[in-house]
Amino acid sequence: MILFRQSQMQNLIKNNIGGKKIIALLIITNSLYVLMLAVTIPTVMHFSGGMKILDMMPLGYDPGYVNTLLNALGEKGRQAYLYNQIPVDLFFPFFSGITYCLLIAFFLNKLGKLNGNYFIFCFVPLFAGLFDYCENTGIISMLRSYPGNSILLSQITNVFSVLKSSFTTFYLSILIILLIIIGMNKFLVKRK
Repeated sequence: MILFRQSQMQNLIKNNIGGKKIIALLIITNSLYVLMLAVTIPTVMHFSGGMKILDMMPLGYDPGYVNTLLNALGEKGRQAYLYNQIPVDLFFPFFSGITYCLLIAFFLNKLGKLNGNYFIFCFVPLFAGLFDYCENTGIISMLRSYPGNSILLSQITNVFSVLKSSFTTFYLSILIILLIIIGMNKFLVKRK
């Protein structure tokens, strides 16, 4: 049963690794990312007095930081976080996970490694997206329950933030390594 599902997943990914699809997805994903970096995150940080928002803390945070941040944001800042940043960040993990899953598959296919054990690397961006959704759910809960946030909720959300960042770093590293290998292969072919 698991092998059948893996085979179905491989076929689904293989059928969608065309260059035009990936370029379109890259444009959408990076447009959302630029929107967050240039508009929604600075809007929220305007209210925080320069404190980083939870989405932008790859090494995590503690419950004390969460309470200090939510207090510093004030009512308007918490509303901006909840109704400006979070809605964009509900689309971003989906597009990011799919885009980078297909991009890794595209490069593995170029190397003739998509059918082997390396296929599992295609799932890393999907897990990053899943943990981003878990992080967003925790942040929404904390924003809505403020000032009654529980320490446990802050700690669980922190775990998801760190997992999101770890998986994101891992898939970006995979992409860099794949690009280096492809580049070296092209260089060696030209040299011959």
